[in-house]
Amino acid sequence: MPELEITGFSIFVIAFLLLTLVLVFMGVRSIPQGMNYTVERFGRYTRTLTPGLHLIIPFIDRIGAEMNMMETVLDVPSQEVITKDNALVQVDGVVFFQVMEAARAAYEVRDLERAILNLTTTNIRTVMGSMDLDMLLSERDAINSRLLTIVDEATAPWGIKVTRIEIKDITPPKDLVESMARQMKAERDKRAQVLDASGDREAAILRAEGEKQAAILEAEGRREAAFRDAEAREREAEAEAKATAMVSQAIARGDVQAVNYFLGQRYVDALGQFANSPNQKILFLPLDAANVIGAVGGIAEIAKEALGDQEQRIQRRGSVPDAGV
Repeated sequence: MPELEITGFSIFVIAFLLLTLVLVFMGVRSIPQGMNYTVERFGRYTRTLTPGLHLIIPFIDRIGAEMNMMETVLDVPSQEVITKDNALVQVDGVVFFQVMEAARAAYEVRDLERAILNLTTTNIRTVMGSMDLDMLLSERDAINSRLLTIVDEATAPWGIKVTRIEIKDITPPKDLVESMARQMKAERDKRAQVLDASGDREAAILRAEGEKQAAILEAEGRREAAFRDAEAREREAEAEAKATAMVSQAIARGDVQAVNYFLGQRYVDALGQFANSPNQKILFLPLDAANVIGAVGGIAEIAKEALGDQEQRIQRRGSVPDAGV
């Protein structure tokens, strides 16, 4: 079996292949999703590598900065802020940002996250320090909107986009919280008293309206009763006038029985009024019973005469057809 002779040329070829493999291995770069790498040639930025497989020149090109292109959250540490009305409050928050241009984010600012935190902290003090405590506690959305506009505009040259700034917590001093609680309680008590007064007012109005309607209905009832009483008195007067007229006619004819009836009726009515008087319980009067009996007899005679006249009229009506025949 012949021996394998290794010459100088063979050694050179093997060394060249090994060097080529090492160079290729050093020049191949795999960029993960969500990341961008900057490439520097002799210390100067040349290009940006996006996610995927890339090839650089070893010993000439190198990876400069590895930038995370996903949205990132930074916690803003708690800090003290003095409001416009000199109230001291503790404030913290969060910042959401995303790198849009990897080269500018890598070379326009040193320590990007620290720069964003310092810029946000400063503007929180500026914005919230220009507001009263009541506005600070009630207009959190307006504060977030103003902070977002200011910080996003300031960080635009760094190739990033600030998507959101949220104030997490605003903590006033303990004594101020107690004072606010007392104020809130007093305000609620005031609203309760106003509601009670309004309810009493509505109830009084409804009661007055009900009494008004009751008075109107009562007045209408009295008016209707008075009208009916007047109508009854009018009819009674008409009947009395007719009776008086009939008695007058009877007197004119010389009918003594009618006169006795009229006087007897008045006599009996007068006795009834004396008997019904509320101030008299026992009545002693000298009574002439003959007059009353005579009046009753007069009534009987008048009834007989009236019945006799009615029978004569009926007989005359019955005889008229016979005369015609």
